[in-house]
Amino acid sequence: MVNSVRLTVYTDYSLRTLMYLGVRGRENLVTIQEIADAYQISKNHLMKVTHDLGKIGYIETIRGRGGGIRLAVEPEQINIGEVVRKTEDDFHLVECFNPEGNLCKISPECRLKFALQEALKAYLAVLDTYTLADVLVSKDILSELFGITQTSK
Repeated sequence: MVNSVRLTVYTDYSLRTLMYLGVRGRENLVTIQEIADAYQISKNHLMKVTHDLGKIGYIETIRGRGGGIRLAVEPEQINIGEVVRKTEDDFHLVECFNPEGNLCKISPECRLKFALQEALKAYLAVLDTYTLADVLVSKDILSELFGITQTSK
């Protein structure tokens, strides 16, 4: 069975978190609850996402009263393809992509897997051409959609 080429919720939330932090700017600390509220998603899901984004080096965490999270690097330094590679755990589009679980009988002679591998490489190559800054070109509109008021920017 072929899986659709779809990002996991984990990667989706990682990208959304980075976008929110990018809109807020590196000078502003943001709470996980603020991001959860902006997207109307679970704070619990975001806890692991933000922890891991911190371990990877995309965000920094300031602990204590008045603490929060913010981008650790400029949006221009965050490559979308790299984020997807670091947050997705499975690029096995078909069974034969998984060396540990390949039971497909035609695998030794199948040429479809090469076409799918090429498609996956092209997919990631396109994502490699974008940075976080590229997807934040309309910060004012995104701020409005997030419900960020002018005074909290």
